[in-house]
Amino acid sequence: MNAVAKMLVMTSSRHAFSFLRQPGRRGAGSILPGTLLCLVVTAAATALQALEARCFGRVWLEALVLAILLGTAVRTLWAPGPRWSAGIQFSAKTLLEVAVVLLGATISARMILQAGAGLLLGIAGVVFLAIGVSYTLGRLFGLSHHMSTLIACGNSICGNSAIAAVAPVIGAESDDVGASIAFTAVLGVLVVLVLPALADSAHMDPRMFGVFAGMTVYAVPQVLAATAPVSQVAVQVGTFVKLVRVLMLGPVVLSLSLAGRGRDRAREAAAGMPGLGKLLPWFIIGFLVLVGARSAQLIPAVLLGPLSAVSTWLTIVSMAALGLGVDVRAIAKAGPRVTAVVSLSLLVLGAVSWIMIHWMHLGAR
Repeated sequence: MNAVAKMLVMTSSRHAFSFLRQPGRRGAGSILPGTLLCLVVTAAATALQALEARCFGRVWLEALVLAILLGTAVRTLWAPGPRWSAGIQFSAKTLLEVAVVLLGATISARMILQAGAGLLLGIAGVVFLAIGVSYTLGRLFGLSHHMSTLIACGNSICGNSAIAAVAPVIGAESDDVGASIAFTAVLGVLVVLVLPALADSAHMDPRMFGVFAGMTVYAVPQVLAATAPVSQVAVQVGTFVKLVRVLMLGPVVLSLSLAGRGRDRAREAAAGMPGLGKLLPWFIIGFLVLVGARSAQLIPAVLLGPLSAVSTWLTIVSMAALGLGVDVRAIAKAGPRVTAVVSLSLLVLGAVSWIMIHWMHLGAR
């Protein structure tokens, strides 16, 4: 495509090959069984999503959520042995990192600037305040740092996608990722059902409801489902606000990466001046490079759709892999506490969004 794309392909390839060269790896053949298993689970999840849309006219559970649920079901009935572990680990980590890189191609500086300073500041304030409060709630309820971070980012930004993007940055375990996504998915469906009734009881005009839905609902399809019963204006505003909110994923992931590396900087400095690759994971660098390439119009428009589709598909495969590594007993053990934290975090997000909308007049025409 161009020099930027070639550099990213070479970086991704070197990262994948380094995975295969790790002790105990036997080359590409060692990841084949586990990767194929993840692909089978992904195909089943995609088919179930299509069936869901055909039977109900809308998608309540996306393939990403179905993949991790199916993977968890398989793991509950049958624990994959050592033959499958390399491919499952490769799919859960390396493929997810590549998906995060490709996500950068969907974001440009123009998209960020078009939102307007007031709305950008409002969304940024909601996101960071909600993350801080949600994380604090998680720790107060005795959840681990990783689980608290995943719940906070998932609730405050974009649900499953945020959890998937943050997980490799903080080194979260499969159990933590699976539990946070499962609980977030359930609440996401409940929010879609409750919000239209809230709009009517609170006498919210379509534009204000669109802003509120865009700030609180997890996924873009769920925003469409929640706002469609209200009006087309609510759909348009809600989708726009949601997309702007998704843009916060980049700064949050970057901040978490730098914060995590901060604990090791003294040791790295003693060994020599750390380079950019040591301060930031390779996929965050790739993500930022693609954002810059998209902003500079170095990526042909004809490739934007395929790159977005590949990113989504790789994320689903990764979620299938994460599900295959989830121990249901661990999720059940953390269930009550996780449920309480996710629910309270969602209420906090709604309250903060409501206050921000009125304080900054974000719903005003």
